[in-house]
Amino acid sequence: MTSNREIHLASRPQGWPTEDNFRLVETDVPTPGPGQIVVRNQYMSVDPYMRGRMNDVKSYVAPFAVDAPLDGGAIGEVVASQAADIAVGATVLHGLGWREYALLDATAARTVDSNLAPVSAYLGVLGMTGLTAYAGLLEVAAMKPGETVFVSAAAGAVGSLVGQIAKLKGAGRVVGSAGSPAKVERLRALGFDAAFDYHDGPVRDSLRAAAPDGVDVYFDNVGGDHLEAAISAMNLHGRAAICGMIAQYNATEPPPAPRNLALVIGKRLTLRGFLVNDHSDVRAAFVRDVAGWLREGTLSYDETIVDGIENAPAAFLGLLRGDNLGKMLVRVCGEAPC
Repeated sequence: MTSNREIHLASRPQGWPTEDNFRLVETDVPTPGPGQIVVRNQYMSVDPYMRGRMNDVKSYVAPFAVDAPLDGGAIGEVVASQAADIAVGATVLHGLGWREYALLDATAARTVDSNLAPVSAYLGVLGMTGLTAYAGLLEVAAMKPGETVFVSAAAGAVGSLVGQIAKLKGAGRVVGSAGSPAKVERLRALGFDAAFDYHDGPVRDSLRAAAPDGVDVYFDNVGGDHLEAAISAMNLHGRAAICGMIAQYNATEPPPAPRNLALVIGKRLTLRGFLVNDHSDVRAAFVRDVAGWLREGTLSYDETIVDGIENAPAAFLGLLRGDNLGKMLVRVCGEAPC
């Protein structure tokens, strides 16, 4: 193959992104130099944090450049190599998604065993997604057996794993919120003790009914009214792991909630933001536990797969709308074998 297709950021969104903010660009397949590899991407990840990178603001990661390809987690097969440690045919995990062929230094890729699990799992349950759930719940929020855990966006890639890991680690009660009746039913099938559709009424009322004895740990993927409701429901010395605040990613005005932050004082609450890269020290324990649960069949994961690199923008927009169940992925090569 000599032709490579990439998705570029055509313009910075104002509020909700649209298809017009993206552009499909055809380039040549790159040639590796010394120490480099070329990867034919099989799957790429679309994630909520990418919305923030579309804004030209200072953050924990550099913004995407206009008129240049976006990037993000991807996995694929090495088709050309000038690196001693990675051979042609290896399956590697790396950070240059949003394109069919990626040129990168071999040091920026991690070889994975495609015989142990489907390759897509390394972008989800066995990758950054799973580690985010594991570290956020057990390290950041320090969940203890017997405690009540509340998870927002609980049918998403991270949230669905948080709830299951909480049960596997001995939580007394696990509650999840989601955006449709079908997602609520899925949470119950995954073992959540209670779940509710946040469209059915004020979150604070639904949470009070689902967790009448209060909440000890809140895993926040949403912010806004969910965080406000969790603060009100939290027990003394409750902890919240702040993973994401998708409710305000596309807002053009400051959000009105939470309005009850003063309760943090009297309840002696801990609200702690975190980035998954800060917790690489627990990766070995994470892989050991999750691989074991997958073998035993005690941990499940969902994937929503969109075919074709040209449909990556639509997949990302669908993620922001909540169209996905579990991890949203793009099968870069479409319906053809990867």
